[in-house]
Amino acid sequence: MADILDAHLSETAPSMATNKPKDTGLAGGWFIDGIDTITKGAGLLASITLLFMTCIVVYEVVMRSGFNMPTTWVSEISVYAFVALVFLGLAVGQREGAHIQVEVLIDNVSPRRRQQLELIGTWLGLLFAAVTGWEMYCFTVSEYINGTRDWGLLATPQWIPEIPVIIGYVLFCAALLRDICKKSAPESRVLQAALPLLLLTILVALAYIGRTDIRVAGTRMDWATLVIMGGLILGAFAWSGWRVGLAVLLIVGIIGGLFYLSLSMSLLVTGLILVGAMMFLLFIGVPVGVTMGLIGLLGLLFMIKQPQLPMLSDRSWTSINSFTLTAVPTFVLMGSLLVHSGVTVKLFDMLVVWFGRTRGGLGHATVGASAVFAAVSGSSLATAATLGRVAAPEMTARGYSNRLTYGLVAAGATLGILIPPSIAMIIYGNTVGVPITVLFVAGIVPGLLLAALFAATVLVWSYISPSSVPVGERYPLSAKLKSLVGVLPFLALITAVLGSLYFGIATPTEAGAVGAIAALALCIQQGKMNLQQLYKVLYDTVTVTSFIMLIVIGASIFGWVFDFLRLPREMVSVVTGWDLAPWMVVVMIAIFYLILGMFIESISMMLMTLSVTFPIIVALGLDPIWFGIVLVILVEIGLVTPPVGIVLFILRGMSGVPLRDIVIGVTPFILLMLAFIALLYVFPEIVLWLPSRIS
Repeated sequence: MADILDAHLSETAPSMATNKPKDTGLAGGWFIDGIDTITKGAGLLASITLLFMTCIVVYEVVMRSGFNMPTTWVSEISVYAFVALVFLGLAVGQREGAHIQVEVLIDNVSPRRRQQLELIGTWLGLLFAAVTGWEMYCFTVSEYINGTRDWGLLATPQWIPEIPVIIGYVLFCAALLRDICKKSAPESRVLQAALPLLLLTILVALAYIGRTDIRVAGTRMDWATLVIMGGLILGAFAWSGWRVGLAVLLIVGIIGGLFYLSLSMSLLVTGLILVGAMMFLLFIGVPVGVTMGLIGLLGLLFMIKQPQLPMLSDRSWTSINSFTLTAVPTFVLMGSLLVHSGVTVKLFDMLVVWFGRTRGGLGHATVGASAVFAAVSGSSLATAATLGRVAAPEMTARGYSNRLTYGLVAAGATLGILIPPSIAMIIYGNTVGVPITVLFVAGIVPGLLLAALFAATVLVWSYISPSSVPVGERYPLSAKLKSLVGVLPFLALITAVLGSLYFGIATPTEAGAVGAIAALALCIQQGKMNLQQLYKVLYDTVTVTSFIMLIVIGASIFGWVFDFLRLPREMVSVVTGWDLAPWMVVVMIAIFYLILGMFIESISMMLMTLSVTFPIIVALGLDPIWFGIVLVILVEIGLVTPPVGIVLFILRGMSGVPLRDIVIGVTPFILLMLAFIALLYVFPEIVLWLPSRIS
């Protein structure tokens, strides 16, 4: 998995010409090397924390199911470990260039312009991280003074697990400063000294101000926020030049001004301003998580009559402090270990042998591999990374067109959150109170049927464009039977994950940890694991988890502003006021999710909108289980829909294939999924039949 993610991260990292740092001041090698050392240390600690979290979850499963001795501490401690690895991982993700950004503009400008845009995005990220980190510090100190304790059985003092959040934001700021120093450094020694002096001034001023929330006369800012934002904007002028500094100032000033003016405007105009500001930041290449977080920050400051900046700390803590979300890194870890074991290559080879000379056989094998891997990993990102390495090069090497190859791989990756176990289903069930196991069962038939439709699309493509789909090879029966032997370990792992889940041995959240340990055992059995390799796999998992969770944090802040302004409720009132037929409301909800999916990460989109859309579905008399599956399919489409289709960027980063070709290739599959949703509306039994049989 390491080489997959390295390829991805190297592509998503800035690839423009940069000014070579000078060996003086903050631009010098001592600063960059120091931050690198600290970040690597944070990555090591986060990796150990991930392994510890995975092991104690499996320990809980063994003690509860094997000895009837459930623990009282694993659930709480595993959540705290998850919080720590996420925030320690933010600096790791920044150092590796992993945080997702929209590359529509920055890929089509000169290296110098790209460098300036990257610098603008980095300074904006630093503004967000610094202000949010300060609010988190104030929040944690308050928790310490008030003696706040967790509601769990351990009654842990709340400030203890919150300390890693503060440390994480501090390290994130340091990593952002490191990137700024690598990308630009002024020639003048006076200007070189300006940034460290400004940083020192900010720290001294914050120490003097303390936790007091005193407003600056005639403004909506408190002194701490003004010092942080004003100091960093001055730093952008001094260190990165007047163009970058002016751009940062104008972006913050204009967006803040528009948000303030929206206080006297209609909700519709307010919503358009919010969306427009977010679109602009995404377009200029600001990372997705930072974009939503910064828009949320400015919304809290300027869009609400009484600024609510403490919500930055509240959302940072509560959006990640969830046992359900601990499944995310364990499922990603399991996928990484499976790729490292080499068994996924054997699985794909087996499918290639069995499909042989079938028209579009290699494409059918890719769909089959997607379905099987999705049933184990539960992660579309892990599925995309696996197939992008294993299936895509094999298809293109044998003459399949780039558009069909990467369109199919992107579409196949979406099966990762439909065929159970599924991270998206876990979050949906946890949010609306629907049994997660029932959701898993409900996803089996639609997932397999959608996989079959993908295969049929490959067949149709082969007739429409024969040059895109070459004739495959024929294999004897002996080769087919021999190929089955290599996938027996994979079948054993499927049994471990799904068996522990459906027999009640492990919960859906715990199944990822069980699968990760089983995959680790498989790596050891295959002779493909040592301590160094294990560290690389853990480190890569922390990197992937960090950019996913940064988006979750940013979306949670943005979503709070969105909900506080009653924008979702306004949308609901407009829809219900039209007295439409149920199918028309479902179409409108689908369009709403498709539009959001173009710009917002899928899991965050679910968390932002379910409080609005779920009551509408229930009021229409539609089944919550049915809606869960339909919503997951809509979320899948968001994963492969530009401009913020994460799967598209992963494949683009791994392959170097133009994003345009991947988008064109995946479009027929997007249309197919939309048609499939219509089919599920007409025949809801496709979703509900299997759950009714086993209930």
